[in-house]
Amino acid sequence: MPALPPPLPLPAPDCLGGCGLPTAWAGAPQWRILATRFGPGLDFLAAWAAWKADPMRPRLLHFVAIEASPASAEDLLRALPADSPLRPLGEALAAQWWGLLPGVHRLSFENGQVLLTLYVGDAQTMLRKQQLTADSVYLDGLDGFSPGAAPELWSPEALKNLARHCRRGTLLAAANIGDEVRQSLARLGFEIHTPAGQPSLSACFNPRWEPRHRDDGLPSPIAAPARCLVLGAGLAGAAAAASLARRGWQVTVLDAGEAPASGASGLPAGLFCPHVSPDDSVLSRLSRSGVRTSLQTLQQLSAGHALESGVDWAHSGVLEHDLNQPAELPPAWLSPESGLQLNGRQWSHPAQPDQLAAARLTDDSQAVWHVQAGWVRPARLVRALLAAPGIRWQGHAQVARLQPTAASTWQALDAQDQVLAQAEMVVLALGPATTGLLQASGLEAGQWEIQPIRGQVSVAEHTPATRAAMPPFPVNGNGNLVPDFPGPDSAGQEHGHQWVMGSTFERDVTDLPPSPQDQRGAHAGNADKLAALLPACRPALDSFFDAPQLPPTWSRVRCAAYDRIPVVGPVGRTAGDLPGLWTLTGLGSRGLTLSLLCGELLAARLHGEPLPLDAKLAQALGTQRMWGRLRHKAS
Repeated sequence: MPALPPPLPLPAPDCLGGCGLPTAWAGAPQWRILATRFGPGLDFLAAWAAWKADPMRPRLLHFVAIEASPASAEDLLRALPADSPLRPLGEALAAQWWGLLPGVHRLSFENGQVLLTLYVGDAQTMLRKQQLTADSVYLDGLDGFSPGAAPELWSPEALKNLARHCRRGTLLAAANIGDEVRQSLARLGFEIHTPAGQPSLSACFNPRWEPRHRDDGLPSPIAAPARCLVLGAGLAGAAAAASLARRGWQVTVLDAGEAPASGASGLPAGLFCPHVSPDDSVLSRLSRSGVRTSLQTLQQLSAGHALESGVDWAHSGVLEHDLNQPAELPPAWLSPESGLQLNGRQWSHPAQPDQLAAARLTDDSQAVWHVQAGWVRPARLVRALLAAPGIRWQGHAQVARLQPTAASTWQALDAQDQVLAQAEMVVLALGPATTGLLQASGLEAGQWEIQPIRGQVSVAEHTPATRAAMPPFPVNGNGNLVPDFPGPDSAGQEHGHQWVMGSTFERDVTDLPPSPQDQRGAHAGNADKLAALLPACRPALDSFFDAPQLPPTWSRVRCAAYDRIPVVGPVGRTAGDLPGLWTLTGLGSRGLTLSLLCGELLAARLHGEPLPLDAKLAQALGTQRMWGRLRHKAS
């Protein structure tokens, strides 16, 4: 662990002390605190400060809080006295306090070791719909409030819903409750530790019956991290490896290439960007969770000097313009009366006249400006993730099949049946090769409906004319343009600036390299897409797209599930089937938006942590739907 900072003075630790913290979490791999309200965030800041000051702190601190109407970032800071020792933590919180639409938001601090999961919505509804098991419960905050002020949190039904998220031994604290609430808690299985008549309360969940928790068919959480093999060194594999290493796993990444990101994740540059739809669809909500996770990770890697903002990535914003299928925002984001306009506009809003002018689009163009979006050089991101402590990369490692052993490990074998590596857990992140390896290993999951998709992009170094014709930000729609990023030369050194336009979607095509005819067709298709995205920009690239001798396209094969949603979870048909074999695949063309979120989801499910996104969205990504699809096709 890094050197610890000096201890920070804390506010009156009613909830910390009532839950036996920090003593209770000493030496634990993780600790999960559930607060029934967030308010000005003092409980969270106090827990974070206690974690920083404790040499016996858990590796991960999860703080889950519910808030129906989050305060503004300015209000959070106003709640702290100017000379408060918690102010630096409060400022870090305020910097991530944006776009808090109804739903689940994951905020990340301390390089991903302090995780705040905010449930925005009605407390009873959120506790009923979301999945988590808490080690500590704050029934009210440091600024405690009367049961009469929020009766929905104190009803027998609400308290029963709360108890559903407790394990045997969960400690509960409250600063101000009445006898009726105390009696309800006792009936629900809480042992009350404070005498009657006192407004504050400390209690332990220890019912006479055995508590049961929803598992959605997942295996039981692992007891302790061990060794893991991640097969594939693209965005999916690097994201899974980084999330697992952060939790203490010793990860070996095996890849057939001579360098990381030698497959589809070697794209010269690509976008992370939210999807929008008038009904705020599954993909729209999922993409927002993914963008938030991607932004946090990129910012943390830049703060640690593993990446450089403006060179390896940029939080540039992205203009979305599509003549055929114009992006439509949810109507509530456009209506001041809905109460969602401010938070919605912090994500996306109709493009402003200056943005349209910069793209040389007419004032009546249908376009959306995505505030929380930007571009990344994926190979740089992959290498930065794989450089984390606890990860070892091994190239030229072509895995031909997997086999389980009697010692509860998995072996990765090459074509000569020689063991390349073995570990207690394997994560398959091989993109289009995932199902092939499952088939070669004799596993039924090799029949999952995952489609390979070849993509080709047009990329070239800038000339003065092309640089002047392009907007200062990326543009997305039917295809996308990253207009300006540093490009490597043949030796991997920085060499001028480039633009990249694409990509083609050639379903069920896997041939690499594409034929000269296919490459000419791909360039023509990319040129047509550019003409629709940016009509005024296309003529400046005539010298490229109309050249007699076009350079080769950059081409690779990615894959997507039948429903175009990533696949994350255990490979087995049932919870006890194929223990230790998991997958992260099917990212399609949204790897930069979704891979890091999927890595966190995989780790959270494996460890029994609070999920980094809405439980219903997490279920949509699960592997059980792939088995359901097989059963449906068979019938």
